[in-house]
Amino acid sequence: MTAAPRSLAQRRHDTGHRLAHDVDVWVASASADGVPYLVPLSFDWDGETLLLATPADSPTGRNLAAGRAARLGLGPTRDVTLIEGRVEVLDLDALPRERADRFAARTGFDPRTLTTVYRWFRVTPHRVQAWREADELTGRDLMRAGRWLA
Repeated sequence: MTAAPRSLAQRRHDTGHRLAHDVDVWVASASADGVPYLVPLSFDWDGETLLLATPADSPTGRNLAAGRAARLGLGPTRDVTLIEGRVEVLDLDALPRERADRFAARTGFDPRTLTTVYRWFRVTPHRVQAWREADELTGRDLMRAGRWLA
């Protein structure tokens, strides 16, 4: 038997917890000619944006830099949070040291130490959805146009 559908406030709380405690996210992007690409990347959430790092010349790096948009998936399929956001591309030395250090400490990965050219990709959410089962599909929007609904 499944639990009763969560309220919007509970979903927002659960999503905030996931953003604060999860370390990896699925990142979906597409090339200019529409070829989709999906990879898991580590992230850090600062309360407003998700910070990702990937090689500048990887399919994901090229797609994010060109399209400036991403769709992110957190959690298992029966407790998913989907985030659509705008992407800002930063060279590794463009990010304040404290922010990069926080990413490295949280994820256990520091792209600044590698010889491969990496970039930071800062994703600002403009839409967030969360649901567990079909009974939570109604009301799954937690954020629209960059504004939290709860």
